[in-house]
Amino acid sequence: MSVNPMVYETQFFGFTPQTCMLRVYNAFRDYLFEVMLVVEGVVLKKLEGFPDAKISPLQVRKSTEKFLLFMKEHFDQLFSKMEEVLLQLVLNVPKHVLLPEDKVHEQYPYTKEQFQALQEEIHELQQQYKAEASAEQALLAEIEEQKFVQAELEKTLRWFDGLESICRAHGTSNCHESFAFLTQKSKKLQDVLKDLEKKSKNI
Repeated sequence: MSVNPMVYETQFFGFTPQTCMLRVYNAFRDYLFEVMLVVEGVVLKKLEGFPDAKISPLQVRKSTEKFLLFMKEHFDQLFSKMEEVLLQLVLNVPKHVLLPEDKVHEQYPYTKEQFQALQEEIHELQQQYKAEASAEQALLAEIEEQKFVQAELEKTLRWFDGLESICRAHGTSNCHESFAFLTQKSKKLQDVLKDLEKKSKNI
């Protein structure tokens, strides 16, 4: 049997040409064995009509095996020639023939170096995409954080607006001055408290 892998032929036919030839060989060989058994049966039946014949069934079997061996040797020689012809002329895809799925290679021929460069470029683009996706996630997280801070600031501003409205309602026109006044008063109160604490300790 041929040891040539015939990869393209396997892709084209869907089976290895060697497997095909092996099956054909086995089919012929099995048929040869069956024919020999039939011939042996016919010979034994004919011998039954000649009771004086000095040929035993064992001798017939030995003769059948010897003839089968002879036939098998000649069959193997003939089959090896037939296999060579079939593999070269029937089960062989010519070099100029391209399979439909390989037509793209004819349209866009690339050397091994060009293909390697393309692979490297694809890898770089994948890395860039991952980096950009990561940066986008970070930006989205920052936007969410800014939304939260903005909501808190708006809440604080509304609180100040409400406070200013209350100040106006109670006759205080400038809220900032009121805060400064309250801060000074609270400092004075803190000083008085500290002074009282000292005096209470001395007593």
